[in-house]
Amino acid sequence: MRSHLLNDATAEQYRRSVTEGVERVAAKLAATDRPFTGVTVDALSPRIDEIDLDKPLHDTAAVLDELEDVYLRDAVYFHHPRYLAHLNCPVVIPAVLGEAVLSAVNSSLDTWDQSAGGTLIERKLIDWTCARIGLGPAADGVFTSGGTQSNLQALLLAREEAKTDSLAKLRIFASEVSHFSVKKSAKLLGLGPDAVVSVPVDHDKRMQTVALARELERCAKDGLVPMAVVATGGTTDFGSIDPLPEIAGLCEQYGVWMHVDAAYGCGLLASLKYRDRIAGIERADSVTVDYHKSFFQPVSSSAVLVRDAATLRHATYHAEYLNPRRMVQERIPNQVDKSLQTTRRFDALKLWMTLRVMGADGIGELFDEVCDLAAEGWKLLAADPRYDVVVQPSLSTLVFRYIPAAVTDPAEIDRANLYARKALFASGDAVVAGTKVAGRHYLKFTLLNPETTTADIATVLDLIAGHAEQYLGESLDRAS
Repeated sequence: MRSHLLNDATAEQYRRSVTEGVERVAAKLAATDRPFTGVTVDALSPRIDEIDLDKPLHDTAAVLDELEDVYLRDAVYFHHPRYLAHLNCPVVIPAVLGEAVLSAVNSSLDTWDQSAGGTLIERKLIDWTCARIGLGPAADGVFTSGGTQSNLQALLLAREEAKTDSLAKLRIFASEVSHFSVKKSAKLLGLGPDAVVSVPVDHDKRMQTVALARELERCAKDGLVPMAVVATGGTTDFGSIDPLPEIAGLCEQYGVWMHVDAAYGCGLLASLKYRDRIAGIERADSVTVDYHKSFFQPVSSSAVLVRDAATLRHATYHAEYLNPRRMVQERIPNQVDKSLQTTRRFDALKLWMTLRVMGADGIGELFDEVCDLAAEGWKLLAADPRYDVVVQPSLSTLVFRYIPAAVTDPAEIDRANLYARKALFASGDAVVAGTKVAGRHYLKFTLLNPETTTADIATVLDLIAGHAEQYLGESLDRAS
């Protein structure tokens, strides 16, 4: 079995095996003509259930054949221009190359003696991101597994910086359309069920600063402690960007930690056209960025950044076997001192390779393309009498609802939209997401693929309408 260990003696076998796998994936990508096959759980589960993991095949080609049957054939392919659902981007080739390198070398980014150059590359990228945001010379941060972890760490720091010994008094303020990880983080941090105060949003789904000011004032009057305001730089459902400068002013007035969840909108940091849409982010105390959303990186690649590097001490624990205190005195850089994780992948390498091959402008150009596409898609929806579109996009998300001319029952319209989404997914012709607005079922395009065209959007809208009309026709037949 030692022949399967990657080392100097097996380097050629490694080359052959990886090449064979890459060729399989490349062939699949080249031949994929729709984002999904439409396979069902009931159809796929038996194929996987019948595999006996205690009986290996002992042959790479045979395993790849099997993988084709249970995974590659029916995977959801984000690179396809009619995958329009969630915040999953197509990935750039330099990042995939980085993924191959980091997996083979397998550095762990917790301590210097496990990563050396990897540590310095990550720190360089953190400094680069902080500079792009404008956090100032004392800023720092660390890579994380994703936006949920980044938000959790930011709120941990905010909790530790809050001036109170009573967790029950702490309050977090976030818009009613903020990411669910804010409430999850509050629970993980030991805060009470009332800790997260939901702030209303305006017509464009942006936090109402008048309402925020009112809640902050009420918090002070009730003897509670405002722990943090979470402003969103690109909400998951709408791509809306909260009024960051006004929120920053209120945070300064009330002495509250300002966190910006820019997991989605961080692509604007590289934008050549729309950087001003995220103005005010430089005044944050902490920021979440997800490179694997709008920097076209493979999952996972995220970071949490802070204005004051000293606040990261709240995540620092020393272990004699790993990062003893003497290393701080010796100025040995251990990233575990800043992280909630211990063992941690060298995910920073993917972004490093991307920047060194494409440059930041290359990333920004791609993100600008999807923002432009969303603007064109909004025009299509606004001009189409079959659809109601919710807000004009700030990023690349469109939320809309099929409205049949002959049906007035909102519940029946809900069912038609839900049916259309499910039927479209089952067909494999396109993949769209869904959400609720004011309790009603809506559909959602999250446009992160520069290869998607307005013609693709128009075709998918026709497909949705066709499925919805089929449902309504069958519904009328049943009723009669």
